[in-house]
Amino acid sequence: MTSGPGSPPVTKHSPWLVLAVLCLGFFMILLDTTIVNIAIPNMIDQLGASLDQILWILNAYILVYAVLLITAGRLGDLYGAKRLFILGLIIFTLASAACGLAQNPGQLIAFRVIQGVGGALLTPQTLSVLTVIFPPERRGAAFGIWGAVAGVATIAGPTLGGWLVTNWDWRWIFYVNLPVGIVALIMAVIVMPDLRLNRKHRLDWLGTALITLSLFLICYGLIQGQSYDWGKAWGPITIPEIIGAGVVVLAIFLWQQYAQRDQEPLVPFRIFADRNFSLMNWVVAAIAFGMLGLFLPLIIYLQSVLGLTALQAGLAVAPMSLVSMVVAPIAGRLSDKTGGKWVLFFGLTLWAVGLSIVVFTAQVNSNRGDLIPGLLVAGLGLGCTFAPLQTIAMRNIQPQVAGAASGMINTTRQLGGVIGSAAVGALLQNQLVTKLTDSAETNAKALPAEQQARFVDAFKNASSGSLEVGAGQSGASMPPNTPHAIVELALKTFHEGFTAAMKSTMVLPLIVLGLAALTVLFVRNNGKAVTPPAPAATGTVSPETTRVDS
Repeated sequence: MTSGPGSPPVTKHSPWLVLAVLCLGFFMILLDTTIVNIAIPNMIDQLGASLDQILWILNAYILVYAVLLITAGRLGDLYGAKRLFILGLIIFTLASAACGLAQNPGQLIAFRVIQGVGGALLTPQTLSVLTVIFPPERRGAAFGIWGAVAGVATIAGPTLGGWLVTNWDWRWIFYVNLPVGIVALIMAVIVMPDLRLNRKHRLDWLGTALITLSLFLICYGLIQGQSYDWGKAWGPITIPEIIGAGVVVLAIFLWQQYAQRDQEPLVPFRIFADRNFSLMNWVVAAIAFGMLGLFLPLIIYLQSVLGLTALQAGLAVAPMSLVSMVVAPIAGRLSDKTGGKWVLFFGLTLWAVGLSIVVFTAQVNSNRGDLIPGLLVAGLGLGCTFAPLQTIAMRNIQPQVAGAASGMINTTRQLGGVIGSAAVGALLQNQLVTKLTDSAETNAKALPAEQQARFVDAFKNASSGSLEVGAGQSGASMPPNTPHAIVELALKTFHEGFTAAMKSTMVLPLIVLGLAALTVLFVRNNGKAVTPPAPAATGTVSPETTRVDS
């Protein structure tokens, strides 16, 4: 059984069944980038964790995950996507069980690192396999389903996590991965095709070391910058110096990759010769920036200002994920017919409009129902971004470098999310200092003169690092014997100050999404997807193995 030049390989099982397996594993991996956040209070109580330890429990996973994606994508090209996907599933599932059994913060941090390794090995293989097994004219629909899973996993984390923590405890946010991982592993062994290339490859060890070190330094600096107040972190070495060193190493990596462009670099430069792929790397980073930049202030607002529980806060944003899940496959099929450019432009524009409505309607006295119209519009737009973006980015990528291209675009996505969290977090902190102080100075006039200064100072100190943001909290720490009238005034001050700071902060992700929409105008739209020139096939295509001579 053979396939002609430019045709997808003939596989034993339906490509749509393979897609289901890939999506199952991918959903589990992405879920762990957001589900842990909602369990922080429960972890602090049961593990006795400090703030620094909690930050590492949150960020160890995403840091290792982002750093290893490019290398893992290349390993998939070298040793086969099926092998790497299965290996990633095994590591991630076992690490999830270990996370649930952790007895102290140190153990949990270590197991989260191992989770990140498993997630990084698995993720790039999903896009590379889809690129190979689906013909270009049908990739849009496949990417639509894949994109819907990506969006739902990222958005559903707080909802599912809130439900698990409310009914059991934090350990179940990791135990839930076990049945999913086992089912995905069994199906992957049976269903996934073993796609291989005839040509012998080698791994660029120097490039791997350089890009790993570079991304580690940059991600570490961005994640930890706020906790160190962007000052000294490693002895006399400051956060900006750590990030700067990462940028320098990245420049060395790019020079090294260019110098061996005619051999086998870790990142084949020819993938960036395609304008659409290069543009989509920026757009996918902007989408991740906007998504995580939205959740940071919004989830705090829902719990601290509107007084919702963790589960209620997760359910409040669920309409966005539900709409995007329904729309994404439709957008994928439309992208197959039109090329995706205008579907993506429409989606980004609509998403920005929906978030603008959310920002406008979020007030101190709002309820979660007031936010639904904006979230529905944003979900409609978000659902129109995943499939056309992947269709545009991967349309002309050759199978031999699909893993590297997939690793690159997934790395860009994660870095966009890291930068979005860091930038929005820093801006929110800055705005809180101003807005809380302004609100405190206004409301302090209702107090006796001798209490006004202490009241204002309490909020100045809180906004500089000790802000209490749980449901029902007033932001500033109040002594147990504080009069009820002052507690109520403090609560009013915090609600007003945080709401104002949130509305100012969310302008940043809106600007980034607007720039991404404008970027789409430079995409070369070819209309209906066409098959790119493919190298001649020298081997036969069996139900289990594709061998393409590069």
